[in-house]
Amino acid sequence: MRAIWKGAVSFGLVSIAVKLYSATEEKDIRFHQVHRTDGGRIRYKRVCSVCGEEVSYDDIAKGYDLGGGEMVILTDEDFADLPLTTSHAIDVLEFVPAEEVDPILYSKAYYLEPEGVATKPYVLLRDALTDAERVAIVKVALRQREQLATLRVRDGVLVLNTMLWPDEIRAADFGFLGEDVSPRPAELAMASSLIESMAGTFNPDAYTDDYRAALQEVIDAKVGGREVVAPPEVEAAPTAAVDLMAALKASVERARTARGEAEPAGAERAGAQPTPISAATSAKKAAPAKKAGTKKAAPAKEPAAKKAAGKSSTAKTAAKKTTKAAKARKSA
Repeated sequence: MRAIWKGAVSFGLVSIAVKLYSATEEKDIRFHQVHRTDGGRIRYKRVCSVCGEEVSYDDIAKGYDLGGGEMVILTDEDFADLPLTTSHAIDVLEFVPAEEVDPILYSKAYYLEPEGVATKPYVLLRDALTDAERVAIVKVALRQREQLATLRVRDGVLVLNTMLWPDEIRAADFGFLGEDVSPRPAELAMASSLIESMAGTFNPDAYTDDYRAALQEVIDAKVGGREVVAPPEVEAAPTAAVDLMAALKASVERARTARGEAEPAGAERAGAQPTPISAATSAKKAAPAKKAGTKKAAPAKEPAAKKAAGKSSTAKTAAKKTTKAAKARKSA
């Protein structure tokens, strides 16, 4: 990697010399505009719209459009006079919990490498950030523009994440936000079950850019002189009104099947807490059994058995008395 900026992290009275490297790179397949018939590159000329002459880079300045055809021209000297105190420094302003920084503010990421004898204070700041579980809010000037940024730790390296300014975030002003639309409790419970069935641990390596891979295969086939046959496209079904509950239930079943969690209807996963939907289903299934149990036929049999037992006992007692009386008569 090649350093794109050199400066120092200003941490209280401590100054840490660092080099800045781009932490990310785009993997998009890039194309040139060419002449279809002979493949010649298409070139663009920088031509002045007033005099019609081609302009070299040395004669190009920055212009601010005032509207109505008026333009303010700024030169490199105008930018050099601007008071950028952070032109070669990363000033630490405060330390905040990482969850307080809205991810929508993040723009680009850069690695920081200690330079020269700055390794010890660099490691000190890195370990202190890790122990505090916070990120540093900093200001830095890159490409003649002062930016807000954060310093955090990733894989043992300080990472600078530049951020957008708050006034650069557009407001989410959409008409549906003012509408009175609320999902039914059953729909919300089923959606929660779907989320639970699709829950997992994020592993970015598990995802691939399938479009880029397919495009690279097309390019490789062209290079090899092979005929490229595109797979047939599957036409999307026309959008129609759907039963939201039915769609959610089908989605839950498909997600569980994909994870190998498919079970017989009504069965709960071992050790799993019942979801609102499964609990309601179990309650409905248990209700008929409860009604059947209210019949008084079974209790009626119990007294009858007791009466039968009582009659049997009386008969035995009478038989004993008769035997004794017979023996007494014989002896007389």
